[in-house]
Amino acid sequence: MPSMPSQLESLSSAFSAEQENYLRGFFAGVMQRPFVGQNAAGQLTCQPGTGANLAAPQEEMFFGTPVSDLCAEELWKYQSNPLDLWDELLRTAASNEAPNAENRFRLKFHGLFHVAPAQDSFMLRMRVPGGVMTAAQLRGVAQIAEQWGNSRIDLTTRANIQLREFAPKNVVHVLNSIRRLGMSSLGSGADNIRNITASPISGYDPQELLDVQPYADAMQNYITHSRDLFGLPRKFNIAFDNGGVISVLADTNDIGFVAVRVAEGRNVPAGIYFRVLLCGITGHKQFATDCGLLLLPEQAVAVAAAMVRVFAENGDRTDRKKARLKYLLDRWGVERFLQETEKKLAFPVLRVAASECESRGPVDRAGHLGTHAQRQEGLSYIGVCVPVGLLSVEQARAIAEVAERFGCGELRLTVWQNLILPNVPTACLDEARAALLGAGLEISAGTVQSGTVACTGNRGCKYAAADTKSHALEIARSLDSAFRILQPVNLHVTGCSHSCAQHYVGDIGLMGVKVDGDEGYQVNLGGGADSDQAIARQLFPAMKYRDLLPALHALFDRYMAQRRDCESFLVFTQRHSIDELRGMCATQQGDIAS
Repeated sequence: MPSMPSQLESLSSAFSAEQENYLRGFFAGVMQRPFVGQNAAGQLTCQPGTGANLAAPQEEMFFGTPVSDLCAEELWKYQSNPLDLWDELLRTAASNEAPNAENRFRLKFHGLFHVAPAQDSFMLRMRVPGGVMTAAQLRGVAQIAEQWGNSRIDLTTRANIQLREFAPKNVVHVLNSIRRLGMSSLGSGADNIRNITASPISGYDPQELLDVQPYADAMQNYITHSRDLFGLPRKFNIAFDNGGVISVLADTNDIGFVAVRVAEGRNVPAGIYFRVLLCGITGHKQFATDCGLLLLPEQAVAVAAAMVRVFAENGDRTDRKKARLKYLLDRWGVERFLQETEKKLAFPVLRVAASECESRGPVDRAGHLGTHAQRQEGLSYIGVCVPVGLLSVEQARAIAEVAERFGCGELRLTVWQNLILPNVPTACLDEARAALLGAGLEISAGTVQSGTVACTGNRGCKYAAADTKSHALEIARSLDSAFRILQPVNLHVTGCSHSCAQHYVGDIGLMGVKVDGDEGYQVNLGGGADSDQAIARQLFPAMKYRDLLPALHALFDRYMAQRRDCESFLVFTQRHSIDELRGMCATQQGDIAS
């Protein structure tokens, strides 16, 4: 290796005299710094260039990343674990003041989101593993919302609950009340495993291959007792699908476990297994894909725990835009990820082609609403319509009463922002429905409204560019009123690019944008999940909301006139080009930004 002086001589012609003097001083300092390393024979040497200087100060590392390279959020986690925040929660309550940026991030680990400027208050996001609640819990949540919040319960697209508009002084009361209900909000926000989802009628579904609710519960229990599974590089979603009639959208999750059947005569013993899907991140236009694993059901939670730890140890902690699981697999490839996962397991896992498994049974896109027979003879479940997930505390209490009076005191939340009451005797269905109607609740909806989901929107989220919930309801009800649409149409309305309502998987997917200062939307068509899996294509990059509904009416006019036999709106849009579809909206499109 050339000496420092010879290196400097070779560079001197490229620098000014002032720069040259600086470099001479710099290299002189380097040469005076003590160096102790090891040569190839293992002997100690004082000659630089033989490896790391073991006598130099060693920079601290956090999950393999130098502390100096960490992004702000990771540095906060390095400095103090956000789980250890109770004293700060007490100070927040005592001062009744909004937290600073650092503590605003930390509080998300406890499910608390300060949502200013949209609302100068806190939102609490809870954990409801598999979407299963008791009537007593629903009553308790309603009481919390009424006493300290806005007297409303918001049902989310992760089969979960949000409560809104808590003053800072009440956050400790709220958290303590949630715990007394046997519920939790820990890890429901920020860089953690979000609410575990599962097929909503698991255990009751006549078509299901496996009751997956016990696996959702076990996954949540394991997370609760594993401190190291909090504070990941970024958020993480896990879903369990029973192979039944109602989708849990497993292919939109970081890990999706989907129950499958292997018939006799294949290369593995016949039975029920899980296929593993990886890296769903539909806001970035990517579905989870089969990674080649075939698991015994009892292996699933351990495999998930191993995969999450591989992600925690190797995910990017310097750039939050590249920190999801997808980006680790983009760097490594699936095979290396699986190899690193297997190193953490005490049992082997099978690598089996998906073709060894039977095809999934049909998904009923309207199965989350109305009355349907269960696998248990004489019992049915009732899917209750909760338009865009907005449930008043009075309605919540009515649902709890119906669940106890006619069912088993249990209810199930779904990713479609509604809820299900299981185990209702078939003979009691009419009476149960009458009780729901008396509370202003329906068990049916139009073919568009039944598949409509919307994020919080700009009434409660600082990122949203539009009032998504109001707009979604207006669009759905208008289309259902104007057109006799026979097949379900999924409308997904999200307020920003975070895509909380997964706009790329909707038959119609809308993302809020500003157009000349007005509320508007990017318009996408032709998305779907499960057997209809497709990323929606962009129809218009930006359209003012006041022009959107006329454009959709014009498009549905053409659909109703030109569809083939019983062709669905999804198939109709997928067989036409974007230019053709734009032409169908042209006479009504108004101001459309290019």
